Amino acid sequence: MLIVKKFGGTSVANKERMYNVANRCIEDYKKGNDVVVVLSAMGKYTDELIDMAKDMNPNPPKREMDMLFTIGEQMSVALMGMVMNNLGVPAISLNAFQVAMHTTSVYGNARIKRIDSERIRHELDQKKIVIVTGFQGINKFDDYTTLGRGGSDTTAVALAAALNADACEIYTDVDGVYTADPRKVPSARKLNQITYDEMLELATLGAGVLHNRSVELAKKQGVQLVVRSSLNTSEGTIVKEDAKMEKMLVSGVAADKDAARIALIGLKDEPGVAFRLFNHLARHNINVDMILQSVGRDSTKDISFTVAVDNADEAVEIVERHFHEYEKIDVEKNVAKVSIVGAGMMSNAGVAAKMFEALYDEGINIKMISTSEIRVSVLIDEKYTERAMNAVHDKFGLGDNR
Repeated sequence: MLIVKKFGGTSVANKERMYNVANRCIEDYKKGNDVVVVLSAMGKYTDELIDMAKDMNPNPPKREMDMLFTIGEQMSVALMGMVMNNLGVPAISLNAFQVAMHTTSVYGNARIKRIDSERIRHELDQKKIVIVTGFQGINKFDDYTTLGRGGSDTTAVALAAALNADACEIYTDVDGVYTADPRKVPSARKLNQITYDEMLELATLGAGVLHNRSVELAKKQGVQLVVRSSLNTSEGTIVKEDAKMEKMLVSGVAADKDAARIALIGLKDEPGVAFRLFNHLARHNINVDMILQSVGRDSTKDISFTVAVDNADEAVEIVERHFHEYEKIDVEKNVAKVSIVGAGMMSNAGVAAKMFEALYDEGINIKMISTSEIRVSVLIDEKYTERAMNAVHDKFGLGDNR
């Protein structure tokens, strides 16, 4: 068997955890398996690099940030190679250039285009454990790129697809995918399995267990994932095409505080206004999430939309510079998105109403609503986030005591 194992920053945060990860990988290696290991930067090292960069330049160039960020993963894989060799097992560390891992040229948020697997296969044929840097790639200019926060998950899935691996295991500091973040919702319970579509929605909506693009890629390439804890040996959660969800209407509740609401008031109520507005934002790579259009007064309309908090100021600047067809602009940053996800919603009426009732019972006002076949999201005041999560989680009976 060929197994790809990915370990996050907390799993390799110090010497003790490094040796723990090494022993887990060696266990599979000694059973006769080929093992490829993908690592993130140790602990909070990426955050330290960000602080260092912003101390030098409050607005550092994205290319230079990617050059800096790659240090973290290279340190992890090199140290892991030393640990495994010290434990008597041949291992080699490879970075994005050595693999090579080709990506698009969008610094800070690149996408993997293809992976050259020859070097990895050569090292596996030499009976070595291969340790690969997560989160990074190289573009057509031979510059380092990074895949965005959580991008090591995507590296692991892409490698599993390129190598036609038999298993892709994602190790984190929690022992699987839960019905909600157990640190915020004490009654949350672990799911044995979940579909790609449900996991993709949860990952996109703020559940930090998996990078959303890794799930998207796994679904596209047919790579079955297992999310497990690096700190214990429990079975974890399987992410696959079809999952038995115990006839649950809702499989999980997620929250995302990385949201800002921008409202444009007094737009002309005529064709093309929305296109012109969102076209300007798209041309500047501003991703827009929830959108609400409502009828105003005197042949006008209002449009509200959400963007990531870090993009809010830039989005406002773009609107003010390029788009002048409104009376007033309003920005609200202290908001959060709370969502429910479940394949069971498609065939059951009243799911949204049940969620809204839970929020009403807690006296929480809804600012915006967005839905899909398997998701309902609401925008609320950030200060009510955890209260809302717990209320909705209880309303759908998702907890251990259901």
